[in-house]
Amino acid sequence: MNDIKYIFFDFNGTLLNDVNLCLDLLNEKLASQNKDTLTLDEYKHVFKFPIKDYYRDAGLDFNIESYESMADKFIAKYQPLSLRCGLYECVKPTLKYLYDKGIKLIILSASETNNLNYQVNHYGINSYFDAVLGIDNIYAESKMGIGLKYIKSHNIKKEDCIFVGDTLHDFEIAKEMGIDAILVECGHQANDVIRESGAYIIHDIGDLRRLI
Repeated sequence: MNDIKYIFFDFNGTLLNDVNLCLDLLNEKLASQNKDTLTLDEYKHVFKFPIKDYYRDAGLDFNIESYESMADKFIAKYQPLSLRCGLYECVKPTLKYLYDKGIKLIILSASETNNLNYQVNHYGINSYFDAVLGIDNIYAESKMGIGLKYIKSHNIKKEDCIFVGDTLHDFEIAKEMGIDAILVECGHQANDVIRESGAYIIHDIGDLRRLI
């Protein structure tokens, strides 16, 4: 992978260690509906995109409360608490290593753009990235079109890129963008789930330092 010039990174679960926070907020909502709460392993096996499907599979009842209402309340609680989660320990040294090698780094996330930029600035990693790409709403919709637009507008060759994420959705996004994917097993989906993709699996992004 010594010829890689651009790396697209997912944020949540790939750079930001927010898995336990998301599980806690899910279980809080499940308990409020008198539903069974989930263990971490159960969460990692039920999590998926679109988030509405994940909520339904986790046991939430949209007849009790709409998805849009739950998403609004989730973000209201999640955003300030996410500033306490911390990045994975490997993140800053790995980003510096890649940046120093001259690789262009881009965050591509299904998070709302303003919230995402606030998190990136809070954790002091904004200087490593050429771009921080989010979406214009809080409902965690697809980011594929945003990534493709960036590649096209910057005349980037797809063979020069990889996408690093933590979910099958990230693998699907990379496939739609026409670039290779690497998935980390420390994020929101279980190892056996992400291995279904056939993507190259690493423990966390620190492993990129031995690959690139």
